Amino acid sequence: MNATALAARLLTERPRPRGIAGWRHAHWLAVGTVCLGAFLGQLTASVTALVFPALGRHFNAGFAAVEWVALAYLLVLVALLAPVGWLSDLVGRKTMYLGGFAVFALASLGAGYAGSLGVLVACRAVQAVGGAMMQANSVALVARGVPEHAMRRALGIQAAAQGLGLALGPSLGGLLVEHASWRWVFWINVPIGVLGILAGWFLLPRTRTGSPLTAGNLLTTGNPLTASAGSPLAGAATTLPAPRAEGAPRASAAASPPATQSGGRFDLPGLLLLTGSTTALLLALSTASGLPLPGWAVAALLLAAAVLALALVRQERRAARPILAPGLVNTPGVRSGLVVSLIGYLLLFCPLVLGPVLLTGAGVPVARAGLVITLLPAAFALAATVGGALLPRGWSDVARCRAGALLAAAGLLLFALLPVSGAAVAVPLLLAGYGLGLLLPANNALVMRAIPAQCSAVGGGMVNMARSLGTALGTALPVLGVHLAGPASGGRTVLLALAAVAVAAVALTRPVHQS
Repeated sequence: MNATALAARLLTERPRPRGIAGWRHAHWLAVGTVCLGAFLGQLTASVTALVFPALGRHFNAGFAAVEWVALAYLLVLVALLAPVGWLSDLVGRKTMYLGGFAVFALASLGAGYAGSLGVLVACRAVQAVGGAMMQANSVALVARGVPEHAMRRALGIQAAAQGLGLALGPSLGGLLVEHASWRWVFWINVPIGVLGILAGWFLLPRTRTGSPLTAGNLLTTGNPLTASAGSPLAGAATTLPAPRAEGAPRASAAASPPATQSGGRFDLPGLLLLTGSTTALLLALSTASGLPLPGWAVAALLLAAAVLALALVRQERRAARPILAPGLVNTPGVRSGLVVSLIGYLLLFCPLVLGPVLLTGAGVPVARAGLVITLLPAAFALAATVGGALLPRGWSDVARCRAGALLAAAGLLLFALLPVSGAAVAVPLLLAGYGLGLLLPANNALVMRAIPAQCSAVGGGMVNMARSLGTALGTALPVLGVHLAGPASGGRTVLLALAAVAVAAVALTRPVHQS
């Protein structure tokens, strides 16, 4: 068997066993499998901040260097979501999803054995490749295998799995660091990844038949919408006519739109410019935060970020299939909504990074600090899933956004003003988390409502990029504040600034007309 034949065999998706495919509730097994990936991705996002102090001590590295354990993951994720989503339409989403579990598990194993901070950062970058392979396909796999009447419930279950992973991360990270080792924060992903591979092999419906190697030139074949947005929100669109999941009810037209033909190449220059400008900005913040680079590097990196950003705008205006779609950004309600999405995740992840530093600096044990910080993502998950039931029935998404932003501002303001202790910060964290859980889902609904239906995939991709960039800035800015003014004063300044930014989100939230 030659290499091409072997690759074709490995990339050909296998159907589920007949007994599973024919069961009328088989779609819930597929949803459960996707939930494993959703849980794993959010667990990784929230658990890492708890290991920063331990990594600094172990590798004798500063906070500005250690933060790249998180930033490397986020940068690679932002860079790969679009091309992975595009490639998945050609290779098959089940194949890519299972491959994502495998890459993620192997990279997690390597991260746990890392003997230097550089090796650990490299393993995290590889881990992000697996994360992108899962994240770019999760909603699409739910959409293709679940009947229309169960779609909302299935996506709600997936969101709950994400919330559970986000909520468990800080407490689990604190317990592992204090009672085992920082290495177990990464090794814990391995059994989950193996379970995901086994479950996906038997429980996920195949998303294409035959070998993807016959799909033609991978740089010139594809749907312009999915090529522009490999996000979970963009996953419903497919390039090639996909067979109905074996044994599954036929999905609705909204879940499985007709295939389209397109020409032109994937916007690789735009992707490289986006990655380059983001990396330069984060490197500038890290250098200002104490990364051992020459002093002039900050100005040079900021200049490079600005030049690359301007080049990105120019490239996107002339690209046949742009990643960021300038015309769509200028649609009323979209630009402000994307900014609010970025702000929301900035507000969510700043306290996740800053909180453990403040609490452990005040003498709170690591495990207890993790449990306290868990209140923020736990309240976020609760509000995002069932929080709307506690609001007046007639409230619009705009009202929910504004109420959520004001609650988040109040919580962050209290966090800044109250003395740092486990008991004192509990209420502020609950307020901020609950407010963000109201803000972000309602804002996403406003953005997607403002985007024309035929461009929903591109819009979903831009929302996902805004979320990832907000998370990256939420990781970098607390480190800068702590470096410039110390944990107590710097942390308080960062929290006050975040409260002001949350108030700004209220002003940015505007009603939109459905496109």
